[in-house]
Amino acid sequence: MTITRADIAHALSFRNISALYIFAILFIVFSLWIPEKFLQPGVWRSLLDAEALTGIAALAALIPLTAGALNLAIGAQVGFCAILSAFLLGKIQMPIALQLPAVIVVGGLIGLVTALVITRLKVEPIIATLGMSSILLAGMAWISNSQQILGLDPAYREIAAAQFAGITVPVWVLLAVAIVSWYVLERTPAGRRLYAVGFNPESARLAGIGVERLQIGSLVAGGALAALAGALLTSRLNAGDPTVGPSFLLPALTAVFLGSTQFKGGRFNVLGTIVAMYVLAVGIKGLQLAGSPRWVNDLFYGLSLLLAVALSQWDKTSRRSSAIGRVVDGLRRKPRTPAS
Repeated sequence: MTITRADIAHALSFRNISALYIFAILFIVFSLWIPEKFLQPGVWRSLLDAEALTGIAALAALIPLTAGALNLAIGAQVGFCAILSAFLLGKIQMPIALQLPAVIVVGGLIGLVTALVITRLKVEPIIATLGMSSILLAGMAWISNSQQILGLDPAYREIAAAQFAGITVPVWVLLAVAIVSWYVLERTPAGRRLYAVGFNPESARLAGIGVERLQIGSLVAGGALAALAGALLTSRLNAGDPTVGPSFLLPALTAVFLGSTQFKGGRFNVLGTIVAMYVLAVGIKGLQLAGSPRWVNDLFYGLSLLLAVALSQWDKTSRRSSAIGRVVDGLRRKPRTPAS
């Protein structure tokens, strides 16, 4: 396949890789503003580790979104599974080797219940996941009595703290999850069917694709990944904190929607999500190091989410218009068949 100048220009255009240009701008600004803080190697290692769990949560939101299901319960799923992890370890004294798989299975079951509400009861995904989020928040308060769960096995802390080649385990887990997710979505028939369902479920159904089955599978996978993030969160804190899980929702969704404007032109994708997440994290970290108040974080993510959704919708509309335009042009140029 020949690569033309137009292909190179598109690949390097701001519209296609705006996150990378934004990262360059942020890097230059903060390097000049607070170089003594921002350019420290420890800051970047900390940033890489701190956002790993957000990245897993973002991928947990991304997979159902490819099938057209917006999961607003991601933060509550992470928080509930974090509390469940602490409860099994601290209260029941379950061995770590059993606790971690049990939590992931519960996360998958939560995704299954949510999927059945959507596919069998025909409840809109936004309403179903909002309801599930409220139920999970109640479950967190019930299990923890709205207090931290302490007294966990110190060995569990080592899972999140351990390093290989100077990089912590959560970062390696994020890398593994991202690679597997990318391969499934981009290189397998199942991934292509998921995108087809998300783009037009009715057309996918007419083409013989099992729409409901794929939506159920995507929500189960997303629930299992959210549970993995929750279990690692408990390992990082060495405690069960009922207040921290829900805060993952906004950064995760922002990364997914902003990531959809990167590399794939309006299509949800793994690489764009991870890149967008770390670019947003660099902006937040720079503001924190500059001494900004804590509420600036929510403002930054909120504005970024609104901008990301607007850009993704504009990109999708533009692509559809271009496709329609090409079809119309082709019909106009189509030679007429002489009448017999």
